[in-house]
Amino acid sequence: MKRKLWEHLLSILFVGVIFLSLGMVVHRLLPPPQPPTPPPELTPLLELDFVDFTNPLHRALLKETLNRFFPQQAARHDSLLQALDRYREAETAYRTRRRQPVSLWSGERLRRLGWMYATFIAAYLIVMLLTYYGVQTLAVLRFVKMKQGQPPYLEALLNFLRKHPFPPIWKDRLRYVEQALLLAGKALAKGAFYMILFSPAYVLAYSFKTRFDTDTFLFLVLFGVLSNGLLITYTQKFFTFLVAESRKGYVETAMVKNLNNAYDPHSPEGIPYREIFRLRKRFPGHVFDHIYQNARYQYLSALKEQASFLITGLVIIEMALNIQGHLCYELLVTIYTEQYGAALL
Repeated sequence: MKRKLWEHLLSILFVGVIFLSLGMVVHRLLPPPQPPTPPPELTPLLELDFVDFTNPLHRALLKETLNRFFPQQAARHDSLLQALDRYREAETAYRTRRRQPVSLWSGERLRRLGWMYATFIAAYLIVMLLTYYGVQTLAVLRFVKMKQGQPPYLEALLNFLRKHPFPPIWKDRLRYVEQALLLAGKALAKGAFYMILFSPAYVLAYSFKTRFDTDTFLFLVLFGVLSNGLLITYTQKFFTFLVAESRKGYVETAMVKNLNNAYDPHSPEGIPYREIFRLRKRFPGHVFDHIYQNARYQYLSALKEQASFLITGLVIIEMALNIQGHLCYELLVTIYTEQYGAALL
């Protein structure tokens, strides 16, 4: 274990030195930023100080005006607007680069990079721990309910409606409707929860907020846990391990020897729900304790895959939501503004 850890650390150090060297070389080779020069045909348009080219309404009015006075040059007007967009992008990139520290090793740059990297690592560790706990908890809960013989809420609702006709007495009707609505509500809540777990992060994000800035660490952690299918995917994997372990011979042998095998949460010999939601899950004297321990040991091999999935998800979340001040979004901005030395750093 220690040997593998040292191999990973040395690999990270080696790759870091290579990227650091490349960053220094590229930073020295790149010329300093120069202000973009507008094409001559754009000069008359840029002198119109009352036109806001970032406003879609102003752009539409400008295009309509040009087409009205020069109807034979509609294609040229489209080319002018496209050239105007390219010039504005170059001007924005120049201003962004000029605001950044010129020195690759400036204290401000290193401080910002260090803080963003620490924030990313903190978010990664928190999400990893939460998903590790959530995967096991949801899988154990699903396994216990399966052993209890509880059908899904939608199936329970259909069975209830099929087996119990609508009563003629008003008092019984109220209880009937209450039971049906309770099952329907649970089915809808479960369906909504599954929809959240399978939804991409940006879909969930823009359902709650329209703008994301630096105060979004909590949202980043929340979306990292609940979105992109991470939690539900590895819950299914851990549940598969539990089912496979429950079918092995030692479980049947333990059951023959009268080891506790009850799953009723209300029974003293069963598995109460509070034990399922504990951080350190222990089921002493129960056959499920051995099933759980063996499944958890097998799941350790999937942690590397889960870690890769999680890192990819966090990168996508930061870039897709344009979270300013976070590592991946700022890396995207750095590449866009052609600061390749800083990007390699």
